[in-house]
Amino acid sequence: MHVRVLLTASLSTCLVFASGLTFAQDAPAQGTTAQTTTGNVQSLPPLEVTAPGSGIKRGHPRSANRIAPAPRRLNVYVTSPLGGGKGTDADKLPSTVSVVDSQQIARTGSLNISDALQQNVPAINISEVSGNPFQPSVQFRGFDSSPVAGTPQGLAVYQNGVRINEAFGDTVNWDLIPTAAINSVTVVTNNPAFGLNALGGSINVQMKDGFNYHGAEINTLGGSFGRIQSSAQWGKQIDNFAVYGALEGLHDDGFRNFSASDVRRFYGDVGYRNDGNEFHLNMGLADNKFGASATVPVELLNQYWGATYTTPQTSANQVGYLNLTGKVEATPTWTVEGTAHVRAFNQNMVDGNPTGAQPCVEPAGLLCFGDPGSIGTPGVPANGLNGVQLANPFDPAATLGEIDRTSTRSTTAGFSLQATNSDKLFGHDNRFVVGTSFDASVTHFSATAELGTIGPDFVVSGSGIFLGSSGSPTSIGPVALRATNQYSGIYALDTFDVTNAFSITGGGRFNNARIELQDQIGSALNGKETFDRFNPIIGGTYKITPELTAYAGYSEANRAPTPLELGCADPQHPCIIAAFLVSDPPLKQVVSQTVEAGLRGTKELNVGTLSWKFGGFRATNSDDILAIPSPDLQGFGFFQNVGRTRRQGLEAEVNLKSSAMQLYASYALVDARFLDALQIASNSPFADPDTGIIQVLPGNQIPAIPRHRIKAGIDYAVTDKLKVGGDALFVGSQYFVGDDNNQAAKLPSYTVFNVHASYQIDKTFQIYGRVDNLFDNRYATYGTFFDTGAIPNLSNGSQFTDARSVSPARPRALYVGLKATF
Repeated sequence: MHVRVLLTASLSTCLVFASGLTFAQDAPAQGTTAQTTTGNVQSLPPLEVTAPGSGIKRGHPRSANRIAPAPRRLNVYVTSPLGGGKGTDADKLPSTVSVVDSQQIARTGSLNISDALQQNVPAINISEVSGNPFQPSVQFRGFDSSPVAGTPQGLAVYQNGVRINEAFGDTVNWDLIPTAAINSVTVVTNNPAFGLNALGGSINVQMKDGFNYHGAEINTLGGSFGRIQSSAQWGKQIDNFAVYGALEGLHDDGFRNFSASDVRRFYGDVGYRNDGNEFHLNMGLADNKFGASATVPVELLNQYWGATYTTPQTSANQVGYLNLTGKVEATPTWTVEGTAHVRAFNQNMVDGNPTGAQPCVEPAGLLCFGDPGSIGTPGVPANGLNGVQLANPFDPAATLGEIDRTSTRSTTAGFSLQATNSDKLFGHDNRFVVGTSFDASVTHFSATAELGTIGPDFVVSGSGIFLGSSGSPTSIGPVALRATNQYSGIYALDTFDVTNAFSITGGGRFNNARIELQDQIGSALNGKETFDRFNPIIGGTYKITPELTAYAGYSEANRAPTPLELGCADPQHPCIIAAFLVSDPPLKQVVSQTVEAGLRGTKELNVGTLSWKFGGFRATNSDDILAIPSPDLQGFGFFQNVGRTRRQGLEAEVNLKSSAMQLYASYALVDARFLDALQIASNSPFADPDTGIIQVLPGNQIPAIPRHRIKAGIDYAVTDKLKVGGDALFVGSQYFVGDDNNQAAKLPSYTVFNVHASYQIDKTFQIYGRVDNLFDNRYATYGTFFDTGAIPNLSNGSQFTDARSVSPARPRALYVGLKATF
């Protein structure tokens, strides 16, 4: 007889199903746990609640067994950063929501949360813009959440209700989140309550605590490319108190030259709850170092798949944060929640590049920058830190380069407060949420450029000579900047049940962003900007049958330009993105208008539970911001408003879950296009050879956004101890970054197959393994163009002839691990 236990999160009874018989039992104590299939003791995900079917009477005597229909599943999702009381029934959300729980994260066997997101969310695509798999760029519906400075960010990311987009560039460093400590990740669309940057939606990460995780686990894995990783976690509840901690460490040599990674992360939580009130103090630390080898010319990849171009390219990320969260049930219908937080983030980057510095033709013996001059006409001087033109100490046969170093130190503090009411309105069920948030950040940013020479392995060796302010119009030189951000907002949402089947949702959020730049060397970067906007939401759901729901909604969101973008927005004075900021004209904020509609449903079958959803969306951005490369110098660029853009598409997903098997498949179409004609600079080989300008026409596709994503996977329990599974991913072709007028051939599509298996030795030990990229497919996830004339092809002494530069994906890799649970 197969027994399945379903535990409630907020209802007063739980149900045990056995051979169709239903028994009503006493409610378990808060924090009841269940033994997982791997032997790990863990609370069931709080987002799914099982309520009795309509034929079951509450309090029915245990002895009076009766046959009842299958239980009605009530999926509860958060609709605001703080959650909002007990959450909202999924059938009342006028948008699509995807949830990835801890079991799905563990299935990947990866310390990258992005791997689980890519497998389980139809419209998410992962690319390695930085060239390192532990610093992924997450793209959802064509909107990015990336650690790469200069990437226009379009997703708001929260951890335990706290926004973790970094202050200076709204970047998201996924490597700083301890994956083992994640309880669930929710991808939310069509909801302005998540504040700034939620153009395409938001990603809400909820961490584990001692109430929802009991026991201990040690997990160690090793394999290809020198990978060794280990994690440990422990959680315990003692009466009304609970404690949880997780520690992770990883080393990976990487498959490319100079691409080693070291990850060290910690997360801890202490909690207390009683009579519906709950308080937590949690903290996190991370100290990570990466060899970020970035894109590489295809001509070098054709010779060696692990090739790199102009190194060193390294980054070191450090973070420490402390959060205090609380929830109080003030009355049976009013719940008040709040957070207070402080976060310190440090990032140091070293980036070897070609340089605009070169020997002067006139005057001879000195260094010029950009323009070497001609006989009788002096070139543009390359100055030292003292403002005097530099003498040329380099061998005439040397290939010059530079090492750019940046330092970003940000401290952010803030709070949020939210109240939720569930009183009936005019005799109908109603859920009202009102909240506010405030965040203040101070960032100290600095940058230097050291001249050097590039060796045959494309490694830049420093000379100890640093560039001062040089170049015209292109400007380079030391930067010291203090930036302050103040982001505040107030929001309200209301969901009203017109009937038992029809619900409507309305509300909005007012955002205020204040940004001040203070140049610490001169005054060119000084400036103040203020951005305000109210973003509305309206939508509705209709429950066609108990197993089928239709939804539709409209919302707006805005993104204020970041300090990084505001400091580099002048096409007449471009800068190295994320390095050398210059004076700038103002940028407009981006406004997104999104409409989406669809169907979703569930069905209890003899073989398991079938769930599915199908929907469409359209998001139109006004005054979208893109990073535009300089036509004058490789690696330089500026940010620019480019008018209207549109991202629209379809999403379909189906899941089948049973006690022995889980199947999933999804498809996403994302069509991203420019809506206005414009002329922009580009490194494309199809740009005007004299001006470096391309003509973008309405209807041209936006680069780096694949149109098609197909995903499928299976897990099957061969026996109670042996489990096998696999997954497949297809990502369609995409245009190279810089090919905004769609003239060049696309970056090819790719298909990847992965397999995994596990064997439960006993109740404590499990051995498992996986093979990634089973068929050793060689493909790239991201492509752009580079200046083929910046430096010669030092591997063969000739000039580069192919302007394509890509981020190669990891070849086939085998990993084996051992997990112990107590």
